[in-house]
Amino acid sequence: MERSPAAPAPVEVPKFFVCPITLEVMRDPVTLSSGITYDRDSIERWLFTDGHGDCPVTKLSLGADDLEPTPNHTLRRLIQSWCAAHAVERFPTPRPPVDADRVAAIVDGAKKKGGVPEAVEFLVSVVKKHAASTSSSKPLAGCGSQEEPMCGAVPDSPKACSPEEAALSILHSLKLSEASLKRVLESSDDFVDALASVLRWPSYRARTYAMHLLKAALSAMQPSRLSSASTELVEGVVMVVADRMLSPKAIKVALHVLCRLCPWGRNRIKAVEAGAVAALVELLLSDGCGGKSNGGKRAGELAAVAIDHLCGCAEGRLELVAHPAGLAVVARAATRLSPMATESAVRALHAVARHSATPAVLQEMLAVGVVARLLYLVQAGAAGDRPRERAREMLKMHVRVWRGSPCYLASHLASYPC
Repeated sequence: MERSPAAPAPVEVPKFFVCPITLEVMRDPVTLSSGITYDRDSIERWLFTDGHGDCPVTKLSLGADDLEPTPNHTLRRLIQSWCAAHAVERFPTPRPPVDADRVAAIVDGAKKKGGVPEAVEFLVSVVKKHAASTSSSKPLAGCGSQEEPMCGAVPDSPKACSPEEAALSILHSLKLSEASLKRVLESSDDFVDALASVLRWPSYRARTYAMHLLKAALSAMQPSRLSSASTELVEGVVMVVADRMLSPKAIKVALHVLCRLCPWGRNRIKAVEAGAVAALVELLLSDGCGGKSNGGKRAGELAAVAIDHLCGCAEGRLELVAHPAGLAVVARAATRLSPMATESAVRALHAVARHSATPAVLQEMLAVGVVARLLYLVQAGAAGDRPRERAREMLKMHVRVWRGSPCYLASHLASYPC
């Protein structure tokens, strides 16, 4: 009987190739100030996601300046050579880090000369490069994802955050004019798409800066470019609107961007498919709607305007009536916020009453108090002529269904005869 050939002996991995945390071969070895080398993903997860402030092996406490690991290029080359010699799949060479000192030096030099073109060109290239290469599942190096600075503040030290965040922060602080933004958009066709990618990063700081830059960039855009906004951009903006961990100011900026995008092309449908209606309804439902938290009244106003835009398409109206609190919260916004919010909310309800008024929807409008609030708007007359006329038109449109409601008085039946 012929014997089968013996199985090859397992390859013994040199122990200094193994990450002390995962016990696997390191892909991107980096060394801490404690002298211990780890795989970059593992140590960044330990420091920035899990929130530890010490070296896992030595337990030495790490200061703020020690949290940026140093790439161990020699060890990485040794690991790659060993992988090639033993027919082990080689790991790709990691992207080289951006020199944060260079970011600061270029901007300082540009400011001293009284101009910023070179700085803007470099910073835009940094954002574009790392938006394309940074994984959304990994925190940015050198910062805790839960930490958020004052919007618009430039870090005092480039090492206080990652180079990518430093670039975003400085770009925001430059307060580029509309003419400068147009030049940036003309020379960098994919700049907006790069910012859209940043909206998926786990760093709240980077996403806040990116949202401010998007607001400024979209204000300088022509309608033709707004109409061709990418699905990734719309989805990223909706993600920011739905994220209650971001600052109220960042959420308001995202609402501005959403309102800027919605009127053009198929952006409304893209927003609806991304879950914008539910996010906006939840924002209006939150305790801060009309108060000081979560953006306050201004956020509620912008949310009502955005819902009005989304109800301009059948998909948006369908999502609104499908949400258990959709109609009720929009009706509440019509009587509790500003005149602008009242007009937008009434217009959204009018679109539903005119185009999506199934028997079930009409009964829900009666049950959740929409009809009562419409009657209030007609009686009070403080909301302005257009909302009052739309409210009166809705009541007249469906008087046959709503006439049996206790909130209908005899005088209203006389006003809206069958």
